[in-house]
Amino acid sequence: MVEDLPELHAEALEHTRALIAGIGDQQWHDPTPCTEWDVRQLVNHIVAENLWVRPLVDGQTIEEVGSRFDGDQLGDDPLAAYDRSAAEAAAAFREPGAMERPVAVSYGPVPGAVFAGHRLVDVVVHGWDVAKATGQDTRIDPRLVEACYADVEPQADALEASGYFGTRVPVPDDADLQTKLLALLGRRA
Repeated sequence: MVEDLPELHAEALEHTRALIAGIGDQQWHDPTPCTEWDVRQLVNHIVAENLWVRPLVDGQTIEEVGSRFDGDQLGDDPLAAYDRSAAEAAAAFREPGAMERPVAVSYGPVPGAVFAGHRLVDVVVHGWDVAKATGQDTRIDPRLVEACYADVEPQADALEASGYFGTRVPVPDDADLQTKLLALLGRRA
């Protein structure tokens, strides 16, 4: 397990928050590296995924959560919606025992640490997607990159086969770790 995973996850949430705050008024319907989503739909996905954390960490099943987080979660204030969802997700993972508790996700049950690692990757990479789509700085904190790469690299083949991320992009052996991480998840730096 990555050392202090709940705190790294919280840092990732803050990093992505800054990028969401940097979205211009006219950019919400611009395309993103996630070709099925525009910027607003991508941010909505991030918020909805954050909202799933609390009930799953608290022991609910996917069936029990149901369609509660389907549809628009952003309303008239996407940044406020993000802030609420991020605070809730961070608090859930910081609770005593949350990293060891079984979480009933679509690919498990898995320990909370596995779920937190996957959420870390999702928040970081989708933050990069927001930055790329809106012309912001796409550099990711090296600590977050290292933690995400440690989570993704051992399961890269399974992730690619799942269809949740794009097809792996070839990169030179001497590429930096951020480029390698993004390439494993189908992104071109």
